[in-house]
Parts: sequence; C-alpha cells; structure tokens
Amino acid sequence: MSDDETTDTPTPDADVITEEVVADVSAAHEELGETVEAEPEPDPNLVTLNVNGRDVAARKGDMVIAAALGADEYVPHFCYHPRMSPVGMCRQCMVEVEWPRGPMMVVSCMTPVADGQVVRTDTPQVQRAQEGMLELLLANHPLDCPVCDKGGECPLQDQAFSHGPGESRYVEEKRHYEKPIPISDLVYLDRERCILCDRCTRFADEVAGDKLIHFISRGNDTQVMTFPDEPFVSYFSGNTVQICPVGALTAKPYRFKARPWDLAQRESTCTTCSVGCRTVIQSSRDELLRYQGVDSDPVNWGWLCDRGRFNFEAVNSDLRLAAPMVKSDTGLVNASWNTALRAAASLVTEALADGGPDSIGLLGGARGSNEDAFAWAQLADSVGISYRDAQLGDGLPSGILGLDRATIDDAATATTIILLGPDLKEELPVLYLRLRDAAEKKRTRIIEFSTLETGMSPYAWKSLRYEPGSQQEVVAKALADTDIAEQIASGNVVVVAGRANLAESAEATVAALQTVLDGCPGATVLPALRRGNVVGALSVGLAPADADHDGLATLRAAAEGRLELLVLLGADPLNDCPDADLARRAIAGARRGLAIDTFPSESTQHADVVLAASAYGEQARTTTNHEGRVTTLAQQVTATGTSRPDWMIAVELGLMIGAHSFGADHPLRGVSTVDDVTALVAATVPGFAAVTLDALRDEPNGVLSAPHQAALGEVSFSAPGRNSYDYRLVVSRKLYDRAVGTQMSRSLINLAPGSA
Repeated sequence: MSDDETTDTPTPDADVITEEVVADVSAAHEELGETVEAEPEPDPNLVTLNVNGRDVAARKGDMVIAAALGADEYVPHFCYHPRMSPVGMCRQCMVEVEWPRGPMMVVSCMTPVADGQVVRTDTPQVQRAQEGMLELLLANHPLDCPVCDKGGECPLQDQAFSHGPGESRYVEEKRHYEKPIPISDLVYLDRERCILCDRCTRFADEVAGDKLIHFISRGNDTQVMTFPDEPFVSYFSGNTVQICPVGALTAKPYRFKARPWDLAQRESTCTTCSVGCRTVIQSSRDELLRYQGVDSDPVNWGWLCDRGRFNFEAVNSDLRLAAPMVKSDTGLVNASWNTALRAAASLVTEALADGGPDSIGLLGGARGSNEDAFAWAQLADSVGISYRDAQLGDGLPSGILGLDRATIDDAATATTIILLGPDLKEELPVLYLRLRDAAEKKRTRIIEFSTLETGMSPYAWKSLRYEPGSQQEVVAKALADTDIAEQIASGNVVVVAGRANLAESAEATVAALQTVLDGCPGATVLPALRRGNVVGALSVGLAPADADHDGLATLRAAAEGRLELLVLLGADPLNDCPDADLARRAIAGARRGLAIDTFPSESTQHADVVLAASAYGEQARTTTNHEGRVTTLAQQVTATGTSRPDWMIAVELGLMIGAHSFGADHPLRGVSTVDDVTALVAATVPGFAAVTLDALRDEPNGVLSAPHQAALGEVSFSAPGRNSYDYRLVVSRKLYDRAVGTQMSRSLINLAPGSA
C-alpha cells in the first residue's frame, strides 16, 4: 500500500489501545501466577518548585522558607518558627521568586509554594536586602555580645557575620532601658536586645495559651512587656528563652553559668513526668547546667514544661545521697558498699526466714529506668515477692496498658478525644500543649469529664462536670446524648484515661472507662499516668498480679504487721501516697526497711539500710513514656559520690542473697553493663522485642513497644449514696508539688503552693 492510500479500517483511539494492552498484559501475568501492581496515584497535595536551580518537593500550604530549609538551602530568618504561624515581622527571609511579570522580592515565610515556582535565595538583590535588614536590626541593638548569655549561640550574631553588611552607617545613640527586668521567678527580660520578632509573644498566645507577654506602645517605642500586675507565670516560660533569637530573654537558673562553647551535651529524655519529652542535657566541668528541648515530632515538638526544664538543679544538690547508710544506735550512718549490701542481703534473708516471700513488699520503680525496674522485678521473681507495685494508689490498674493503645499523635489527630483523666496542664503539661493545639486548629473535638474546671476546659467542645462517685453515670448519660453520639460516630476516638481525683477510688475511673469502651467500639486508650517511667516499670515486671497485691494492699499489709521487710525503690510513701495515714501506719508497721534512693526523705529515715542511687544524667539507660515509646537516657556527668545505678544494686544484692535469688543459670548473673540488661529486656519482656540497642540507635524518636496482654478485668463499682449533708472531696496534683525534683531545685522550690 502506498503512502497516499487509505483504508476503511477505523483507528482506535489511544485510550482504547492502552486499556486493551493493559488487559492483555495483566491476563498474561495471571497465567504465569504473577501479579501486577497498579501505579500509585500521584499525591494531589505535592508540588514541585525550583530552588537555586534544584527541583524540590513540597506540600500545598507550605511556605517557601520551609521548602528551602527542607532542601538544605539556608534562608536567614528570625521571626519564622516551624511550630508557629508566620507573621513576616523581621523581613530577613527575603528571597527572589519568578512571577509572570518577572522576578520579585518576597518574604519567604509568608509566601506559599506553588507548582513550577522558581525561587532564588542568593542573588545580589537578595543579599543587599538582607544586609539592609540586618543594619536596621542592629541600629538600636546594644552589641553587648561579650557579656550576653546568648553570645556564641545567637542567630542575630551569626547572621550579622554571614549575611550582614560588615559595618553600620548609624552613629546615633541607641535606646536605653532598665536591664534586666525579672518578668517571672525564672525569666529575665532585656528590652534593649529585643528585635521584636514576635516569637515569645506568639508562643505565649498560640502554643501555651498564656497571654501574659505581649507588645506594648507603638512605633519606635514598641517593646515586649508583661501586664503591670501579672508576671509571666506560665508553666512553659522557659520555651520563650530557648526560641528567642537574641539575648532578650534569659533563664535565671542558667544565667552567667557557662558559655556555649564550654558546654558538652548529649540527647536524652525528660523523666519528670510520663510524656517523655526529648531533651539535650548540657554540662560543664562535670556539672549539669541546662536542659534544652529537642523537636521530636511524635512527642513534644521541642517544647518542655518549666519543671522539666529547670529541675536539673536537683541533680547538683548538696543534699544528694552520696554513699550508702546503715542504721546504728545513733541513727543512719555512712557505710561502705560491702557493708551496706551485706546488711541489705541480711534483711532479705531474715525476712524470708521469718515470714516467707509474702512477708516482703516492694514499692516504686517509676523513678528509675526500664533496666532498673527489670532488674528489681527479676530479683522479686527469684525470691517470690508478690507484693509489688510501681504505683502507690495514685494511678490505675496495670491492665490499662493491655488495652488498644493510642499514641500522642493518634490523640492529636483523632476526630474525638474523650478525656477521663487529670488536669493535663498540671500533670502532663506537654501532652496538654499537643491536645490544645489539636482543639485550637479544629482537628479534633474534646469531650472532657471532670469534677472541676481544668486547663483543658476552655478548649473542650463539651466539658461535663460530675460529683465524685458519679463519673460512670454521667459518662453513660453523655454517650446517650444525640450530639455526642453523632460526634463519636463521625471518626476515630481516643480516650485519655487517668486519675482525676485521688480521693476517689481507681475503680470509679475504670468503670467509667469501661462504659466508654463499651459505647465506642474501636476506641483506643492513651494512659494518663503521671510518674516518669511508670509504664516502663509496670511493663517489665513491677506490676502487681492482682489488686490484692498492689501498692495500697502492700501498705495495708505493712500497717497490719504482716510485712517483715518493706523495700522502697525511689518511693516516699509518706509524701507520695494519697492516703497519708495509711502510709504512716505502714512505715511504722514494717519490721524492717530497705530504701534505694537519690535523696534522703521522710520515708528513708525509717529504713534500716539506705542505698545511694545515681540520678538522671548520671547513667545511660532507657525509659518508656505513657504511649509505650521507649527512648534513651544519656549519661552526661559522673555519679554523685559512690552512688550506683539501681539495676547494679539489684544484681549485686541478688548475687549476695545467693541460693534464694540469682542461681548459676539466672540470666542476670552474667550481666556487667547496662547494655546487657537492655538486651535482656528486649529478649524476655513481652512487647519489647523490637526495642533493641540497634533500633534505639537508629531511631532518635524511640521505638514503640507493643501493649502487653493484661486486661482491666471485671469491673465492679457502685456509686456511694448521696444526701444533702455529705461533702465530696476532690484531691488532685499541681505541677509544682513536694516532688524531690521540685523541692531540691533552688529555682522551683518557691513555686510550689504554700511555699514561703
């Protein structure tokens, strides 16, 4: 057929050919037993822009500065912060963007990305703009770098060298203010250094919800200041110091203590509460000097509460237990480790001889690490101790950890959060920030059940009050409400469960939780247990077998004279137990006492032997937060005196007890380092198989452990009767309380309610 000849055969269009070919190919693969995966649908939210000649992927809604920084193309900036809304205050992040009418200078923190966008960050025009902005910022800056605490880690200082003009044309006298002003017990303000970047004020407003610091005056007189009669009494004020790009805000506990180049640092995890915020612990001359927040995306977003940020002073306290102590005729006196361990071993063997394993009770473990709790649990198992608990009647049954567990991210992205717990702002402050953010940005609706107004109440979709004892009834009634039922049915549900009222039995909360789970099939649970490593301690073996052997049962047995020996693992029942009278009778009723702690306490004063334990920052190990995330703890300084890690004390004590404890085939008999114990936890504890040393090294955000298989069990709770003359007691915790970390930190001790 010649080229100019035609045919009557119709030509199928390209779509038909493609479909037929794909069908034929798929059929051929099926005959061969093969499968063909369809091409993934392109993400409609992804865009591609060109930054300095290189294609960069970003998501719709991202700002140009975020896309550039994510591609390692540095854009100088001061006001921009990835965790807060952009404001375009400092104008330092100017870049050049190609538009249909040609290139234009734009503020990159206020310009959203677009597909095909061309961005240049280093043109001569951009450089001149950046130099001009720095010249203006420095016009009134005092340039007191030699005496400024921020010197050496100051973004203004760094960018003045890297992007500044080199000299200033301004010779006029600079502004002068009174300096510094203590705007709280923890934070000082130097207004001369402030560049009005709006970071501290945005944090107080957007993140913390404490609008206690803001701009005042106008024009050349604009400055940051607190309200006249209201100091900056935010639980999160230390974050403003960390994110301040100049030395305008400084922290009193760190002020004039060291220069950045004097500091050695390691990444670690805060154990002040169970949220497990990632931190950097910094030291100089073998002394802890500062904690800084690390941006762990699934956990704390870089934020810390002030209690967790500033309680490093407790580690440096002169009141630390530096050596073991043994009771003598004149009271507790220092002793050698050999003497103290022999005395401790005698206490155990004598108790076993006089009353058997059921005459020994073990309380605590949440202060320490996973390795510490595991070693003591192994010792308890080998001796046969049934009375054990990492809680002192102030939490929930360990069976809550066996429920389908939610993560912090799950809660922060859930359609509905049901809050059956304490005041998160007081007990789990950074979890409060994450959930507040979710509510403020309309990602979730919070249904709060509480006896009193809490920090979360202003952000809850519905905040429902109940009298103590009526929680289950109010929850059941609420679930039957049409609006609430429709909200719960509209998407995933996360229940944040903890003890809201320590004067109310744990069974009341468990009954309410079970009512929610019965009415919300598929709901997951985020335990709101407060103590630092309580989830880890319970998971690796310091959980009671049943309610007859939990913390309160242990104290009752001691009070009734049924315990020969009470072992306290960093626990102070006289201050930690909600039932103070029971705690007093228990301490007095136990015939022998053994305490392992970092500080002397009211409870340790009654012990026969006190063994000095190393504190946070003094040993490397791991911890588990309330969502089951296992992260590392770093050793940054030398342990105080001759104090030892809890796990080492447990192993040595087990070896001394001998036949009753670690026999020749016991796995802990051969351990010599904390890494050995970590490996044993991964090999033997259900749910921790993925928590290996290699995984922890590779995952800076930690490794999620699997929930163990315990369950809540039978729930039997009946609300007490009520008449017009009855009172209902509500007991809850405050952020600053009688905890050792608060009481032994000079900067925090006066913040506790009732302090002078």
